[in-house]
Amino acid sequence: MHHILRQLEKKREEARQGGGSKRVEAQHSKGKLTARERIELLLDAESFEEYDMFVEHRCADFGMDEQKIAGDGVVTGWGTINGRQVFVFSQDFTVFGGSLSESHAEKICKIMDMAMKVGAPVIGINDSGGARIQEGVASLAGYAEVFLRNVDASGVVPQISLIMGPCAGGAVYSPAMTDFIFMVKDSSYMFVTGPDVVKTVTQEVVTQEELGGAVTHTAKSSVADNAFENDIEAIHETRRLFDFLPLSNKEKPPTRPVYDEPGRLETSLDTLVPANPNKPYDMKELILKIVDEGDFFEIQPAYAKNIITGFARMEGSTVGVVANQPMVLAGCLDIDSSRKAARFVRFCNAFNIPILTLVDVPGFLPGTAQEYGGIIKHGAKLLFAYAQATVPKVTVITRKAYGGAYDVMSSKHLRGDVNYAWPTAEIAVMGAKGAVEIIFRTEIGDDEKIAARTAEYAANFASPFKAANRGFIDEVIMPHSTRRRVARAFAMLRNKDVATPAKKHDNIPL
Repeated sequence: MHHILRQLEKKREEARQGGGSKRVEAQHSKGKLTARERIELLLDAESFEEYDMFVEHRCADFGMDEQKIAGDGVVTGWGTINGRQVFVFSQDFTVFGGSLSESHAEKICKIMDMAMKVGAPVIGINDSGGARIQEGVASLAGYAEVFLRNVDASGVVPQISLIMGPCAGGAVYSPAMTDFIFMVKDSSYMFVTGPDVVKTVTQEVVTQEELGGAVTHTAKSSVADNAFENDIEAIHETRRLFDFLPLSNKEKPPTRPVYDEPGRLETSLDTLVPANPNKPYDMKELILKIVDEGDFFEIQPAYAKNIITGFARMEGSTVGVVANQPMVLAGCLDIDSSRKAARFVRFCNAFNIPILTLVDVPGFLPGTAQEYGGIIKHGAKLLFAYAQATVPKVTVITRKAYGGAYDVMSSKHLRGDVNYAWPTAEIAVMGAKGAVEIIFRTEIGDDEKIAARTAEYAANFASPFKAANRGFIDEVIMPHSTRRRVARAFAMLRNKDVATPAKKHDNIPL
């Protein structure tokens, strides 16, 4: 018996060493943690239950039968984050460069299948050279098996991807189908084809960082949701995000103890909106002042900054926040912001997270670039997402809500549940000046008449009262009472239930 126990411990120790001390040192020299160190930081102390520690590859070609390392380049299992269950896989770059073999893929698929059975999120830590070339089509089949599970798990359990090293070729499509992607600056990258292939095919000379680094994917492509300075910060922020999310689509968002009074008044909000309608203000100030304890986890902060998306809490329970940002492009909706917000709204709806929408939008961004780029279809994505969402939806219009953008931003007409407006709100087809120049085009040139017409239009439409008269706005509220009114609205909607038409699935304008 003692012999068997010693043999077991020896095998465990060999598996824990991964590719050996030299490769571990090489990993550390790049500022990267090892696969096991990452899991240790991510999960609660001593909560990790590892699966398949002794799995090895089955390839016998190209001398691979003489190169077998227990675990085969990925550490898999489950544990807890702040006491809540989560499944995790962490690719080990010290073993065959973290390349994916048939066995490696089977390990990942096993924990994804288990996560679906028990209803718990999956966090994947990617650090891999891609498909294991020696295995040929078997490794490609392994990727496809993982992809299938990403699709099946979508909308069932939250999926988070951490890119902490290379992720190239077919490997990028698994993270791309997960809900959130975090990257590490200067040590992670994602691309379908690398710089050498790009140079050969298109003659473009580009570095790995320029082609697929963290800054590229958070600020330009929108592939990633955020980038952090190092592995430790990325893992810390992942734990923070995890605390906002339900474990599955069968659960409501988690509730935490709250020490912030729901009825708290913020008198400074009464002067947040400038008297000059063309002067910007920071919508993040409003968010931070009305959510619990000023705690806001922003999603995609570096991309499409004219709209803000992220998670916060009201009375201890998670809400998703979507807000126009007047500081950037005057808060206009464009292609990028529509896509960004639509995906976020759909995630919230899939996982029963109520949505708070803060509106100051003068319309859709005009121009040939937007029209040629398909703003019609991209804008429709956000409209579609809001109309489809059945979770509690509370909307606050702070200033401008013009034209089709008013409709799109969770208006009463798209089944907004509670729609408030500040006294500074302007709800109209367009601004007074533009409207008058169309309606009274024959009077253009008579400055006195145009000024009078503009004042008349502004009095009639540049206010929340026309919409309130029709019941499109439930109440005109004082800015300082926004937190109290929003908190009460979400409390009232806690047991909301909506029936939707039976269908196999929708056909969102992709």
